Amino acid sequence: MRTHVGYERALARVAVVVALVATAVGAPPAMAAGPAADGFAGVTALGQGGTTGGAGGAVVTATTTAQFLDYIARPEPLVVQVRGTIVLPTGTRDGMHDVASDKTIAGLGGDARLVGGGLNIGLPVDDDVISPPANAVHNVIIRNLSITGATDDLINVQMFSHHIWIDHNDFSDGDDGAVDIKRGSDFITVSWNRFHDHDKTLLLGHDDDNAAQDAGRLRVTYHHNYFDGSDQRNPRVRFGESVHVYNNYYRDNSYGVASAMNAGVVLEGNYFFSVNNPGRVDFSGDLGRMVARDNVLVECNHEIEVRGSVVEPRTYYAYTPHRAVEVPTVVPAGAGVGRV
Repeated sequence: MRTHVGYERALARVAVVVALVATAVGAPPAMAAGPAADGFAGVTALGQGGTTGGAGGAVVTATTTAQFLDYIARPEPLVVQVRGTIVLPTGTRDGMHDVASDKTIAGLGGDARLVGGGLNIGLPVDDDVISPPANAVHNVIIRNLSITGATDDLINVQMFSHHIWIDHNDFSDGDDGAVDIKRGSDFITVSWNRFHDHDKTLLLGHDDDNAAQDAGRLRVTYHHNYFDGSDQRNPRVRFGESVHVYNNYYRDNSYGVASAMNAGVVLEGNYFFSVNNPGRVDFSGDLGRMVARDNVLVECNHEIEVRGSVVEPRTYYAYTPHRAVEVPTVVPAGAGVGRV
């Protein structure tokens, strides 16, 4: 059970979101355990009532690589509990292993780890597909896992995957991205994670020429994450709107958020300490858009760049942010593994 300051507020916030969704469109099914998904992962859309993962399916425990890879690929809803360390082989796909729809993958205790490889959430890449296919991977929860040492991405989300919740994990030392989201993926929340000892952290939209798949999608919420010396792409955004980045703690980063290719980012209630460029819209490719409010900058070399207007996240969901001055206490105390 989390005991950090603000936990009661977090529970209350979840209750408000669930009540509002229930009033408007009917509440999504409850998760197998823990609070309901919030942010964009909690929105009813694309035929999915929020993100519930494997709720309603069997609960299984993986202690070996073979068990884990079998469980995450099964077609039925499943809650996959991870005990101890699972080594993911490199194989012929550079260590990326597919996760099927309707899965909760959750570590037991504070020492569940995936090492050596990463998780792929999404169909194979196909540039000719420009709208969500019926079999797009959806409704996946990944919680309470340390994921480290991957030879590619730690987590990759692609090809119109939707309703994904990545919550309370520890990410480090991947060869490429920590959590990359691309190719039309949508309705995703990345919350209460710690990112450290990593370079290119969060990519949202992989290419300046991919508007056909990405424009009007890539709606992602990033909240209460601890960017603990993770160098760049926290996140780096193309095309997505709205992208909601709130109540994150940034410490010793080269840059925080970059918005390009007309992406629309709301940067709200974050705390930046010793960050060279907290927020940028003049970065690479066409200019992005950014609305910034209630952020705190300490020992930063540049101000946040703002430009244009952005569709407000409250158009989609209710939320109650912490005050930015609370973030350096609340986020390190609550982000990462062993706190759910």
